[in-house]
Amino acid sequence: MKRTQFLALLLAAALCCAQFAACGAGGGGTGGGGGPDSSGGSGDGGPDGSDSSGDGGSGESTIKVGILAPLTGSVAQYGINVSNGAKLFFEQLNADGGIGGKKVEIIEYDEEGDPAKAVTGYNSLVDRGVTAIIGDVTTAPTLAVVPEAYKDRMPMITASATAMAVTYNEESGLVYDNMFRSCFIDPFQGEKMAYFALGALGAMKAAVLFNTGSDYSIGVKDAFVENAGKIGLEIVASEGYANEAVDFQSQLTNIASKAPDVLFVPDYYETIALVAQQARSADLNANMLGVDGWDAVMTVVTDPSLLEGSYYCSGFSAEDTTPEVRKFLNDFSYAYGEEPNMFNAQGYDAAMILADALKIAEWGEDATGSVAYREAVISAMKATDMECVTGHVTYDEYNNPEKTAVIINITAGSAKFWGKF
Repeated sequence: MKRTQFLALLLAAALCCAQFAACGAGGGGTGGGGGPDSSGGSGDGGPDGSDSSGDGGSGESTIKVGILAPLTGSVAQYGINVSNGAKLFFEQLNADGGIGGKKVEIIEYDEEGDPAKAVTGYNSLVDRGVTAIIGDVTTAPTLAVVPEAYKDRMPMITASATAMAVTYNEESGLVYDNMFRSCFIDPFQGEKMAYFALGALGAMKAAVLFNTGSDYSIGVKDAFVENAGKIGLEIVASEGYANEAVDFQSQLTNIASKAPDVLFVPDYYETIALVAQQARSADLNANMLGVDGWDAVMTVVTDPSLLEGSYYCSGFSAEDTTPEVRKFLNDFSYAYGEEPNMFNAQGYDAAMILADALKIAEWGEDATGSVAYREAVISAMKATDMECVTGHVTYDEYNNPEKTAVIINITAGSAKFWGKF
């Protein structure tokens, strides 16, 4: 062989080796076997709320999935819980080889519970090349992002935004067919708790205290009141308060004068802790009823006895004995050193549903992240029919999951599984 031919072959072999090495180094993503905080690609967030880490993988060696959530601010507990649940699933998935050999790379954005920052965060995730997004977490930021995601044909799934408008614009009749959720919706919770008040507690008179500045609170309240009228549960008082209010004394005094059997308060846990304390001062003896926003209330209430005898609707209980719940409970407790709550479970389910759809899209010939690929993910999510931690999930015509609800009873200083209703 001539020397020039030998040198040419030697150079070609060296180039091939360099290319293979580059592919191997581009894996980024969430490494298998790592702890919950070690997932590559998910940073702590830069000054503008965006992920401060590098891009991680390159080309199609990873599948980029965004998590849009409040990781700081007044509702950070929800965002952190959803994120931890989702990241646990992807950690396990990557440890098992990922999707078709590709690792899932997580890119988080902290929107601080602010709708405007949520839109900024969404655009940041799109610019960074995500194929799908888990989020947002609370209702208002999610509603701000949905129209943008619909135009971009970006597959999204929220673990906790429960307003009907998240997937369906009633005014225009438009279904946001790219938007899904692993939680049930506001009307479902309101209807369910009206049935529960009458059927399980034997209540005949109910009062309502709601947040006039929250779509979430208004939507649940409306469904509760409407269904109460249908089933014969009398609404004896309905009082509202401004968003971020901390004084409810006058409303609670008015409600106490009507002597209701139950008081329905559809809001988030920090507000519930304040209402419970002031309800005692107003000599209000009604059982308090709530919804999934209550889920972390026992971590912030000053005196658990203030909520004794309360019930709320939830999507998950660690005391549920189904195999899916027991496995998730063990895995989450091992990874994070604490018992999971509903938002952890629904975040895990959101990741599970999305990953199943991504697997189906990967079987096709479309480039990962392309418009055609994202459409394939959307179609696969619509056809979901699977057993998740929070129940068996299928979707209705509005992309809302159809499943049963868990009822939690606060008794003897702790939140206990009452049963499914």
